[in-house]
Amino acid sequence: MSALPLDAGAEAALNPAVAVRLPSPAAGRGGWRLSWVGGAALVVSLLALLPLGFVLWVGIQTGWETASALIFRPRVGELLINTALLVVLTVPLCAVLAVALAWLTERSDLPGARTWAWLLVAPLAVPAFVHSYAWMTVAPGLHGLVAGVMVSVIAYFPFLYLPVAAALRRLDPGMEDSAASLGLSPWAVFFRVVLPQLRLAVCGGSLLVGLHLLAEYGLYVMIRFDTFTTAIVDQFQSTYNGPAANMLSGVLVVCCFALLGLESAARGKERYARVGSGAARMPFKRRLGRFTALCLLLPALLSVLALGVPLVTLGRWLVAGGAAVWRLDEIGPSIAQTLALALAGALLTTVAAVPMAWLSIRSPGRLQRVLEACNYMVGSLPGVVVALALVTVTVRLPIYQTAFTVLLAYLLMFLPRALISLRAGIAQAPIELEQAARSLGRTPAQALWAITLRLAAPSAAAGAALVGLGITNELTATLMLAPNGTRTLATSFWAYSSEIDYAAAAPYALIMVLLSLPMTWLLYHQSKRTAGR
Repeated sequence: MSALPLDAGAEAALNPAVAVRLPSPAAGRGGWRLSWVGGAALVVSLLALLPLGFVLWVGIQTGWETASALIFRPRVGELLINTALLVVLTVPLCAVLAVALAWLTERSDLPGARTWAWLLVAPLAVPAFVHSYAWMTVAPGLHGLVAGVMVSVIAYFPFLYLPVAAALRRLDPGMEDSAASLGLSPWAVFFRVVLPQLRLAVCGGSLLVGLHLLAEYGLYVMIRFDTFTTAIVDQFQSTYNGPAANMLSGVLVVCCFALLGLESAARGKERYARVGSGAARMPFKRRLGRFTALCLLLPALLSVLALGVPLVTLGRWLVAGGAAVWRLDEIGPSIAQTLALALAGALLTTVAAVPMAWLSIRSPGRLQRVLEACNYMVGSLPGVVVALALVTVTVRLPIYQTAFTVLLAYLLMFLPRALISLRAGIAQAPIELEQAARSLGRTPAQALWAITLRLAAPSAAAGAALVGLGITNELTATLMLAPNGTRTLATSFWAYSSEIDYAAAAPYALIMVLLSLPMTWLLYHQSKRTAGR
């Protein structure tokens, strides 16, 4: 008697080791019932719209005639071309490098793979503006689009490498074995089986890199490459021309919408979670053979460019300054204030991202996508725009120039980091376990806390580490919003470097790197825990 054919859902239910892509249980619903999760997501999303509301308010006050004259001019076209070329060239290069490096460190017999994996994540500890200072010291003539793309790839490729490597660790090797048994070559297995399963990680990391490129200021100022962000800050700092800068910010928001649309279309609606962990074995390591030495060149070269150049440059500054640059009476308070702001901001931002991350996976729909876009839009705005929006709102309130306002700015600026990490973690937490908990009498909040968030805890910790890294290296908003007397490591570094006293600025840059290394290690460690290793 022949066996009856099973559909994909039945086969997955009977055999958890079978990996199939099922539509999300909520994919067919157009919306979601407003609950405490929906209410919290709505409040955070409306708060994230504050900087955009500030830009629109200034635009309305400016009037259409003046606004159109400020937007439709050759300078804006030039900035648009520069920004578009920067994103179009940098993001694919980062993606190709990240996938290649992740495969080498996770799926090949590359010598010292664990060491290389850590070295490829460690550049996250180096602030972008320190990369720029280092390269300007090594090559003073480096400037323009080529320099912008090169330094951006060196500074930001770890944002893509980390999630791709973590996703590779979680993949079920049984699927690759099945594809190979059907006669597919290793290259065909990679492109038809492995790469499609990395789509969520690649899309999320690419979005994060793209948002950084749109919002970055210090890196491009030093290499004299004009983008929308550098033009906006220049307008505010040189002439305090609010309407011109805010019109440029409006164009920047449109660029953010374009990035969000591309990421949403590329992400799709497939389900990436499974019940069960699949085959309980390590994936097969491909032998590199005679290509081992050639493959070693890629991680070695990137490690030298991303770590060696900044550290050697800082070493030269420290040697030139001697013991006199270690002003402990200034450095000590800067370390304490930086740590306090980083820890508080990381906790606040991660907690605020939970409701929206849960809705984006469990209840996707048009309203959810609109609210999610609100959270990402603010990530594309430069810190000076976020700071000016908060100054306008809080200048007549008791919270003006308080720690609360600074933390609020950090929440708005770094929310995408926590949201992307949490979204990936919740996507890999099966909804069936959450439903089972609710059938046993747990409330939705209890099921979310006891099941989903515990399974997504490594991703939450990774997101918090990313936020902490960003706060440690944040400059513009801290300068504008911090209470009088506040001196973080970043603001102290910028103060001395603005005076062309690079030797005095070197200790602050070095301490920023040293403080960021434990958070980077936590990020790396949690990405390995995600795969249960």
